[in-house]
Formats: sequence, structure tokens, C-alpha cells
Amino acid sequence: MQSLGRAEIGKRFERALAAANGALGAHCVHELWMRGEMALNIERALERLWAEAAATIPDWLPMRYIEWLPTAYDVALRFQAAATGRSNIYLVLLDYEGSRAESYGVYVGMSKYTPAQRFDQHKAGIRAAGSVLKRGIEVLSGPTLHLQYIKRGEAERIEGELAEALAAAGLWVKGGH
Repeated sequence: MQSLGRAEIGKRFERALAAANGALGAHCVHELWMRGEMALNIERALERLWAEAAATIPDWLPMRYIEWLPTAYDVALRFQAAATGRSNIYLVLLDYEGSRAESYGVYVGMSKYTPAQRFDQHKAGIRAAGSVLKRGIEVLSGPTLHLQYIKRGEAERIEGELAEALAAAGLWVKGGH
């Protein structure tokens, strides 16, 4: 999609909606997001996509506009694991609207569970981080898709370094022990 112009992406998005193709629609929205499309346009596209193709939208597409998502991708892509294992790195979007200057923050975690399973555990109070229990609103799967099923030792190192790098990039970060 990177080689396509804005108009062609728009046409593909319309075709995706007509076919209830959540994956294609998600890729279109994601590409526009990464190109810096206006927040209002992204929010409208997300609303339309959820209305037309909710059942087929991949879990890596966030449900709301987050200004710093491209930064999270850029930072997370700096980290690579050398070996496979059973640990996963995950990010959780935290809602600070009304209580901080930044509307959103991010929690960085590591678990043997999938990011979605671990998020559900946090929200159920199982070994929960207080920030995720109180403020967690969704898993941000996309930036860490390449950091799944890695060795525990590497996951522990990457978790801390990723948290530090995201904070250095200007995000409000919790976790990353």
C-alpha cells in the first residue's frame, strides 16, 4: 500500500466496505494513519469500518485514533528477538483523558499469554497492573506483532528497553519492569 496514492487507497477502502472486508479496510485505514491523515478522517473511517465489517477486522487495528501510533511503531521496530520462545511483548492503551495533559498513555508488558489473554487477565484483576486495571482500554497489537513468541530472557530485556524508548520518544509510559 505504501506505493499507492491517497485516491487509490480511498477506492480500495470503499471496495473493502462494500465487500465487508475488514482486513483490507484495516490496511487502508492503517496506511492513511501512518501517513499522517487528519484525526477526524481516521475516526470517520474507523467508524465506517466497524459499522460495515466488524466481524472481519484484524485485532491489530486500534479502535480509536491515537496521535502517537506511528511513533510507537517506529520505536518498537527497533527491537528484534534472536530466538523463538513462549513469551510475548504487548502494549495496552491507557486512557488519561481529563486527568493528564496527554489523553492516552501506554503500558508495556510481557507474558507467556497472548496479548489479548493477558489484557483480559489485567481487567479481571488477575496479577493486574493498577494502570491497566483502572485505565486500560485496548491492546495495541500492531507495534509488537514481531515481538511474539520470543525467549523469556530476551522478552524481559526488550520489555524494559521498549518502555524506556517509548518514554524517550515522548509517550506517557507505565510498566516495562
